[in-house]
Amino acid sequence: MSLLDKLERKFGRFAIKRLPMYIVILNLFVYMLNLLDSRYINYLYLIPSSVLKGEIWRLVTYVFIPPMTSMEDVLWLFFAVYFYYMMATGLENEWGSFKFNVYYLLGMIGTTIAAFFIPIPATANYINLSIFFAFAYLYPNYQIYLFFIIPIKIKYLGYISWIAIAYTFFTSPLIMKLYVIIPIMNFFLFFGKDILFRSKTRGGSIYRKRKYMGGFSEKTYIHKCTVCGITEKDNPNMDFRYCMTCEGNREYCMDHLKNHEHIKE
Repeated sequence: MSLLDKLERKFGRFAIKRLPMYIVILNLFVYMLNLLDSRYINYLYLIPSSVLKGEIWRLVTYVFIPPMTSMEDVLWLFFAVYFYYMMATGLENEWGSFKFNVYYLLGMIGTTIAAFFIPIPATANYINLSIFFAFAYLYPNYQIYLFFIIPIKIKYLGYISWIAIAYTFFTSPLIMKLYVIIPIMNFFLFFGKDILFRSKTRGGSIYRKRKYMGGFSEKTYIHKCTVCGITEKDNPNMDFRYCMTCEGNREYCMDHLKNHEHIKE
């Protein structure tokens, strides 16, 4: 059992369920507040010098700043917020609320560390980027419509984003390298072992999952219980988990997660 699973058993009850929904609601609230008076948003940015003066709320409030703040960007704002909500909810459904909370918290910790080295106000842009990377890694064949017209698999957008990250890293001063890498360290903490294992063996768990999920964009469901066959379409309130003992990435509903025979391939 991994450390994360042990932590979930001990502290899982403290997890904030539906965290993406709360973040999206507060993003929209801050957007409306900014339209009324743009001065308010200045009290939300993560500015280390202000934090050291006692404005500790900035350690949290910066994640509520929307990606766009002007009236002219309202269409792109709702598109960005919806896209974030779709990805973040997908990760929460995949991992459960506790693991998603941990992933997001690690991104916040990384952003905070980077902010104390970079003399510019920090936002949640790189945290959101790490959520995009995680979703693209887990569901590479998920198809979206670029500019609402062009169908494209999300893995290709992921490749482009990684190239942009690499370019920024190699062409920026050392201090900016920290700002790029530290906030997305949560991605490497969660997937680094699987990436390394797959590159060596071509057969890690993520590889098998990708093969299994190859037709994800054509399916009408994401999760399906190995025992009873129930999906999130049958019961939207049901949570699903992967069994750490079974081989082959077997997924179970909560009714059968701890009440099934372990499968060995």
